[in-house]
Amino acid sequence: MAIEYEKKINQIKESLDKAKNMRIRAEARLEQLNKQKEDILSELKELNVSPDELDAEISKLKSEIEDLMDKAQSLIPQDLIK
Repeated sequence: MAIEYEKKINQIKESLDKAKNMRIRAEARLEQLNKQKEDILSELKELNVSPDELDAEISKLKSEIEDLMDKAQSLIPQDLIK
């Protein structure tokens, strides 16, 4: 009977150690993600873009890229490249 208790206690200790290690890794990951978030927000601030306007800014930039690519394509003399 005492051996069974000892075995259960050891299993509980192992489970606690695993849980503690998982918590430590999760806290470290959370810290990394928070740092990454701060870096991204700082970069957005430098670009004068608020996080709320990010989707609109991306759409605007995509549109500008497409327009510039069309303009560049139209400037290439097609008869010279055939």
